Amino acid sequence: MKKNKYSVNKLSNKNPTKDITVDDLKYKLTKSTSGRKKIVKVNSKVKFGPGYLPIIAGPNGIESKELLYEVANTFKKIGVNLFRVHAFKPLTFPYRSKQYYDVGIQGLDWIEELKKYYNFTYICEITEIQYLEKLANTVDILQIGSRNMQNFELLRECARSKKTIILKRHFGTSLRDFLGAAEHILLEGNNNLILCERGVAAPHTHKDTSRFMLDIQAIVALKEISSLPIISDPSHASFWAPWVEPLALASVAAGCDGLIIETHPRPNQSKVDPLQPLNFNEFKNLRNKLNKLCKIFNKKLI
Repeated sequence: MKKNKYSVNKLSNKNPTKDITVDDLKYKLTKSTSGRKKIVKVNSKVKFGPGYLPIIAGPNGIESKELLYEVANTFKKIGVNLFRVHAFKPLTFPYRSKQYYDVGIQGLDWIEELKKYYNFTYICEITEIQYLEKLANTVDILQIGSRNMQNFELLRECARSKKTIILKRHFGTSLRDFLGAAEHILLEGNNNLILCERGVAAPHTHKDTSRFMLDIQAIVALKEISSLPIISDPSHASFWAPWVEPLALASVAAGCDGLIIETHPRPNQSKVDPLQPLNFNEFKNLRNKLNKLCKIFNKKLI
């Protein structure tokens, strides 16, 4: 039989062209070879992976010490375990006003104080290496945002901290680039890695005020390719609170291993992105629906 001129041997990465070949897909550490899916255990209460559905909740940014305590008090009553406490907030444009700012290092001090009274699992985005030591000593999970997905030096330094890491997919990258970034973390010996689909940029986003579309198909694809837990962020993907619930439910149906749901006591007063947070009642209603869905898919809501 005549060999196809486009065989893998002909188009090998040893003689690279601008085209991507099978040999160029170097998923050495992220790829699922045995079919077994990894469980990332953060602590005794929180696990990401098969059989679990952790819900990460919180405002877009800490904003103030008063807001931090207000949300923590409500979350304790609701039964939330994972608290999103972002002290750093990167923006698309460099212009900040009194309304759009981040609390920075001061916010980490507030979190340290809060930990004395509330036993949450804390998640905070890291934007620069200079904050790593302080963050690693303060929170349980480091989130690397989409804009830093290919900041390889930051990825490697965070990996060396041995903290659990959530890596968000950049809104303009392929799954190949996303998994390539994951390899940089895993290569440092840190296997406590969770991947997050947070929406992609597209010419048509179904709403003129939206910037992204949630790539539900990416959840399915990543579950097939990788052994790592995959979570979904419908809040940032939709940019529109009324769509968060159906997209969250769809993400679970597609097989995701967790969700990030932006919540705020008064969404219209949120200092950043006021169109996307759920209020507390909306969040409680979503949790109830997710709990019912978990029974169908044999998952434990965390």
